[in-house]
Amino acid sequence: MTTLGKPQRQHRIGRLLEEQAVSSQAQLAELLASEGILATQATVSRDLEDLGAVKVRIPGGTMAYAVPEVSKDRSGGADDHLRRVMGEFVVEVSHSGNVVVMRTPPGSAHVVASALDRAGVPEVLGTVAGDDTMIIVCAEQVGGAAVAERLAGLAGL
Repeated sequence: MTTLGKPQRQHRIGRLLEEQAVSSQAQLAELLASEGILATQATVSRDLEDLGAVKVRIPGGTMAYAVPEVSKDRSGGADDHLRRVMGEFVVEVSHSGNVVVMRTPPGSAHVVASALDRAGVPEVLGTVAGDDTMIIVCAEQVGGAAVAERLAGLAGL
């Protein structure tokens, strides 16, 4: 067993959360241990908080940790992450004027809103997320219809 530095351990945690559904801190500590990484439940708890991990409802109704990523490269990487998050969680996209409304399964709207905020989409002024619905305010000159079409495409709808 080895003890990794905080950045390396958090990178591994982020990768594990992307690869599989992890429902508890104890399960995450066990997964790290299976990779030969020593981390206590308290350390895992702090790492999840540092990463901004949140529990979301996944298909089948169970809860699992998810980390809204911040892409260092604001080009293709951000779009890829946004496409993955939206494809996984967005179930409906509609619009009115310069506002887009997106619906997700219960408990998931904040994950999509965070990914959208962090992707830096220039037409998006901001998001407001509830439990299963989010409102996206779009730049007036672009309008909600164009942004809704782009976002629906990213979500595979």
